[in-house]
Amino acid sequence: MTYTWSVFTKPWSGLPGDELGKLVAGLGFTGAEIPVRDTAFVTPATAESDLPPFVEQLRAEGVEPISIASDLSESAFSAAAKAGVPMIRIMAPVGPDGYAASVRRIRQQLEDAAALVTQYGVQVGVQQHHGNFVTSSLGVLHLLDGLPAEFKVVWDAAHDALAGDDPAITLPLVKHRLGIVNLKNAKYLRTGECWKTWFGQAGEGLADWSAVFANLHDYTGPICLTGQYSDPSVPVEERLRIDLRTAVTSAAAAASGEYD
Repeated sequence: MTYTWSVFTKPWSGLPGDELGKLVAGLGFTGAEIPVRDTAFVTPATAESDLPPFVEQLRAEGVEPISIASDLSESAFSAAAKAGVPMIRIMAPVGPDGYAASVRRIRQQLEDAAALVTQYGVQVGVQQHHGNFVTSSLGVLHLLDGLPAEFKVVWDAAHDALAGDDPAITLPLVKHRLGIVNLKNAKYLRTGECWKTWFGQAGEGLADWSAVFANLHDYTGPICLTGQYSDPSVPVEERLRIDLRTAVTSAAAAASGEYD
């Protein structure tokens, strides 16, 4: 199966496009998700002017942007359209007014964004996330029910596992809306009286990457390694090289039927 092997460039969010493109390509990736945030090189305030040349610098190094991590403002849609970036990725936060009220509010925001999706030809991807967010991919799927096909699920292996879900169940159910597959791994660690999440490499958490690829039937979209690791003692670049090799090997084994 042919995938666009991509990386979330948040670990190097302050780099200009030419330096970032060389770094990402040197790690072996051909795709990238770009943060458009106040702390990044491309900010929401400058995105319409800065994102297109930034993206062209990535493309000059053989790196194709798969999405921006941003918001649903018209300026974000306009910037993505000008740069030829196909998707804006967001999450679904749960506020102090509770889950049900938050879902109604987010749903309204998504409905309001439908006109921008049509106007600019840019998709919206919603990712599940542990904590004060819609935590399950099935919750995201319910949130998107009835919206146009351009509203996609960004399925995340680590957060799927942290929610106690199984990719053999969730991936087939979100298949018709699947826009990006995020690969990372995580587990819960006990610290005193509390539990916290700890993000590690491919084999260091609750997610089974082999099971992910075994259930990606007919999916040919981007696979995005997010570069999130809780232990800073090893450079993120070194960890990503190892995890990319693991992912490519797992994908090849699934394609050959090894995991059937």
